[in-house]
Amino acid sequence: MGSITTDETESKLKSNSDNRMDELKAFDETKAGVKGLVDEGVVQIPTLFHHPPDKFSYSTNSTNTEHIIPVIDFKNTRQHIISSIKEASETWGFFQVVNHDIPLNVLEDMKDGVVRFFEQDTEVKKEMYTRDWTRPFVYNSNFDLYSSPAHNWRDSFKCNIAPNAPNPEDLPVVCRDIVLEYGAHVEKLGMTLFELLSEALGLNPNHLKDMDCSKRVMLLGHYYPACPQPELTMGSTKHSDGSFLTVLLQDHIGGLQILHQDKWIDVSPIPEALVVNIGDLLQLVTNDRFKSVEHRVMANSIGPRVSVACFFRGQEKLYGPIKELLSKDNPSKYRETTFTNYVAYYVAKGLDGSSALQHFKI
Repeated sequence: MGSITTDETESKLKSNSDNRMDELKAFDETKAGVKGLVDEGVVQIPTLFHHPPDKFSYSTNSTNTEHIIPVIDFKNTRQHIISSIKEASETWGFFQVVNHDIPLNVLEDMKDGVVRFFEQDTEVKKEMYTRDWTRPFVYNSNFDLYSSPAHNWRDSFKCNIAPNAPNPEDLPVVCRDIVLEYGAHVEKLGMTLFELLSEALGLNPNHLKDMDCSKRVMLLGHYYPACPQPELTMGSTKHSDGSFLTVLLQDHIGGLQILHQDKWIDVSPIPEALVVNIGDLLQLVTNDRFKSVEHRVMANSIGPRVSVACFFRGQEKLYGPIKELLSKDNPSKYRETTFTNYVAYYVAKGLDGSSALQHFKI
């Protein structure tokens, strides 16, 4: 039998790579995203969306109270809230908050606004489809389309809501008012959370705010259409967040899971609750005291699932472990980095299932 030459192997790999790039471009150029595939009645999802099986078990045990992420009631005493946030941030990296003062009708309107945007006329939506991240409003499918090994069954829109609220005319009419209203509420909640997190570290309440951890806020609206083959893909690949803090509004469908002690644990939706999680940069500045935990979203056959993630991001300055938290026994574990450098590395790497934090370890 004849052996395959190196040239033949390289030629085949190049051909596969070229075919994949053609597929990516064809999908991107529809400007209709994953929802466009569903609207066309796709019954077998394209191989671009096929994910290798995860090495961790898919099963969770949400009835076991050990495996339910903490729910923190803001009606408790301040000391109780700080103590609960400290434990949740050190152990889980995730918690849910209730009685947070954002009215229920605002939460519901925000979820409805995401649905309205993605379910409006495709031709209208296409006008806003872009991969230019400098635009005030960005709509596309998979920010890492050209770098990640497999794609997620979701479409997203992005806008910055702080330090300056967006100009209303830059936002789509179908969700303009609620994005501005919800954004203002979340920005205020973020200030409270950073005060509580500072105190949970034994620092002055304004410490993290004075480091400019809370000044810039980016809002992402995610739309996960019903998937005909949910076992082959993911709503969102395993990742941790490249932010200081994330506040997430999720709907009733569920699918969000966190990796806790090598098991995937459901973050079950609670009406009126918001999910809060520690981001990579808060783990970096706390020198691993607070944990940025990997999480994912399962694809589902029900759909559409919607969620709204608000990421609290840094300014243009160097960030490194907080000096007050370091000692001879607890030396700095990370080198300093600017927020821009961190995000550039995070985006170039894509959602490949590995943590960007490793790159910045000393």
